[in-house]
Amino acid sequence: MSGKQQTIQARETPQCGRDEQAHNRAHLLPRIFLGVMVLALLVAAGVWLNRPVSGQPTASSQLVFVPAKVTAVLEDDAAPDWKQGEGRRVGTQELEIQLLSGSHKGEVLPLTNYLSALFNVDVQEGDRVIVRLITQEDGSYYAAMFNYDRGFVMGGALLIFCAVLVILGGKKGLRALLGLVFTLLCLWCLLLPGLVRGLPAIPLTIGIVAVTAVASLVLLDGLTRKCLCASLGCVCGVSVAGLFAWMAGMITPLNGFNMTEAENLMLYGSEYGLTIQGLLVCGVLVAALGAVMDVAMSIASAVWELREQNHDLSAQALFRSGMNIGRDAMGTMANTLILAFAGSSFNMLLLIQVYDIPFLQLVNTDFLCIEVLQSVAGSLGILLTVPLVAGISAYLMSRPSRVLDR
Repeated sequence: MSGKQQTIQARETPQCGRDEQAHNRAHLLPRIFLGVMVLALLVAAGVWLNRPVSGQPTASSQLVFVPAKVTAVLEDDAAPDWKQGEGRRVGTQELEIQLLSGSHKGEVLPLTNYLSALFNVDVQEGDRVIVRLITQEDGSYYAAMFNYDRGFVMGGALLIFCAVLVILGGKKGLRALLGLVFTLLCLWCLLLPGLVRGLPAIPLTIGIVAVTAVASLVLLDGLTRKCLCASLGCVCGVSVAGLFAWMAGMITPLNGFNMTEAENLMLYGSEYGLTIQGLLVCGVLVAALGAVMDVAMSIASAVWELREQNHDLSAQALFRSGMNIGRDAMGTMANTLILAFAGSSFNMLLLIQVYDIPFLQLVNTDFLCIEVLQSVAGSLGILLTVPLVAGISAYLMSRPSRVLDR
């Protein structure tokens, strides 16, 4: 290259860099504006859904729980029970406790702590516990033991999880943590209040699932073609899982009324407009979201890397490669929700063995049928996500894009 050509290139390179930066800023501002608008709408929806509800307060909301510290163990006649309690101490403790918060903070109260094999809050002097304050008609009150104060341990476990995620993942880990927080907030502040207020269960859940999936993936990878492909595949895969659960539930039939919590939901939720019918499908959609999102991003990322290594690959070649990669992951990912069901229902499975329940009764029990249906529907959504994401990724990534550069 001659000196003149080098001079021309040197002059053109800064100009090209400035043009590219201007181009990026021009596309970035609309994205920021769109993100702010969507976030504002979600916040407004959350405020509206969580506004106070007129009517009588529930009995549970009137219970008063406060942390307390055991200042003295006055009497203790508990002894180990090796017959049924596997050595757990059973008996009675006479305690003196000091309330640590609330309107009676600092007061010292007596408390009788009854220990059994099942309810066994065995404490010593200095331990922190949670007690329930019970006020009688004459205004007097007393404390009853509720449980250990596990707040510090649970908070510490969450902090360790967040720290490990950020340390090992770096910026990606921090973005993943923000996506997780956003997902939990959407479930707690939008989905659950919306269901309680009687909004259509399945459309609302699909909408929340779509919003959380897109937001989590955008936070993780930015507004890229890879994110777009993963988001579309994730929403489609979760919708397939919900559709399968709905169809199977219609044929069986199984619905929210077969769930163990249906009676309480009917008693306490009907006055707010809560409908039970579609809750089974809603549970499938939420349960499948995390695993489907994992598969969707993995396949989209793999197809993108293949395209980056060889821009001459056709859409058909990218699809075949995405399917080959996805098939290797199908075997383990298909077990994800099945094993999650087995773990969450482990004690129930033990009871089935202990009681030696007849097979015909077992396979037609509501509880087991619901769990199996949820697991199979979620796993089916995972499996079908692979060809969906592979096809979407192959089509979009094999074509030039002026809006999404990556």
